[in-house]
Amino acid sequence: MRVNVARVWEDSDYEKVRNLCEDNDGWVEVYKKKDITICTQNIENSSYQMIKAIALFPDVSAVVAYDVLHDSAYRAKWDKYMIKQENIGIINPNNDVCYYSLNSVAPIRPRDFVMQRSWLETDKDRLICSHSVCHEDYPPAKGCIRATVLLSGYLIKEKEQGCEVIYISHSDPKGKLPTWLVNRVTKVVAPKVIKKLHKACLGYPEWKEKHHPTWKPWSVPEQQMDLVRVDLIKCQPKDYDQEIIDESNISAMSVSTKDDEDEDSLKN
Repeated sequence: MRVNVARVWEDSDYEKVRNLCEDNDGWVEVYKKKDITICTQNIENSSYQMIKAIALFPDVSAVVAYDVLHDSAYRAKWDKYMIKQENIGIINPNNDVCYYSLNSVAPIRPRDFVMQRSWLETDKDRLICSHSVCHEDYPPAKGCIRATVLLSGYLIKEKEQGCEVIYISHSDPKGKLPTWLVNRVTKVVAPKVIKKLHKACLGYPEWKEKHHPTWKPWSVPEQQMDLVRVDLIKCQPKDYDQEIIDESNISAMSVSTKDDEDEDSLKN
């Protein structure tokens, strides 16, 4: 797996993500409350820390958590920062390419991404992974800064009661943001994201019953037959010239306060 390289993931790629999720070496705990633990790790040759969130969802099955993270139609119900999400096409039954843009708080400008998503179901766990790639039909949107997902992944394990969700993320937001602010905000926002994901999982079964309940192409390859296939020739690495605007006039506290708004906005 390499940033800006679109290809079918191999077993070794998934194993790398699984090891990052399960290995505790090099991680520093920065938050622990109830069923959520947040850790960070410094990465060589990067100013931005990798973050890991470990959460127990005692009332959510692994299947439901996996489906919620896949189901783009449901994401708009719980991801209040999402501006747009679009499936560009599939590479094979376990890899696709998508576009995603998200809002933030002023003066931080919206970010957008083109990402390859790769997933794997095994007898013991489920993995959903992503990294940034390019696509010539999806340059940075007007008003957005094209950010880079160096690596992110969810490892979902069934437990006797509910499931365990482990999330890792290492990203470069680009633009002109102080490194300390990015690292600080990541630690503040991560627990809130996990809480929102848990709440989304609780509401998903009822929502899905009313919205194409059998449509799950991420688990049913036969449902992918009519989906658009990605032309990998269009996914060659590309650098974009973007206007750099100072976004440093914001505090981590203001981001935390904004993220608390609409905490109970998720409805079926």
